[in-house]
Amino acid sequence: MARVIHVFRQPDRFIAGTVGQPGDRSFYLQASEDVRKVSVQLEKQQVSVLAERIGALLEEVALRFDTEVPGAAPEAVIDVEPLDVPVEEEFRVGTMGLGWDAETHAVVIELLAMTEEEVDESVVLDDTEEGPDALRVFLTPLQARAFAARAERVVNAGRKPCPLCGEPLDPAGHICPRQNGYRRGDEG
Repeated sequence: MARVIHVFRQPDRFIAGTVGQPGDRSFYLQASEDVRKVSVQLEKQQVSVLAERIGALLEEVALRFDTEVPGAAPEAVIDVEPLDVPVEEEFRVGTMGLGWDAETHAVVIELLAMTEEEVDESVVLDDTEEGPDALRVFLTPLQARAFAARAERVVNAGRKPCPLCGEPLDPAGHICPRQNGYRRGDEG
């Protein structure tokens, strides 16, 4: 079966979001253009890395291509609305690709479906007929900055970290390895 590549050249929205409560959240990226909507599931760490790499790519683009890139996204352009529901997962993300289209002055993000076999790097940001399904989104530098800003907020909106070990604090309590399992208020 041929691969399906969902392409969004001028998305109305491309956002990171979650479903569930902190500590039990599922992370999604959602692209929409007109009536089309595609949601893909990924790990929290993948969202964080993507946001970080977008920032690094935009800095590199500004230096190499002498292209005007916003230093940050103004608050007014950062999408703060929740994911569109229902959130129907198209696939779970395995490999991510990131690039710059010098012709259209756009950041290109490609998210490939997780597969059992190793992904050949030649299928990333390519239109070959073989390979995993993909979501490909083209963003202006401003849209990319706004996506990265929201993604960082979504990642940081989870459980607060323990000041000693950095692990997430659970509402039910936290046994900190830095205190050898001692919890304040424990008797005996």
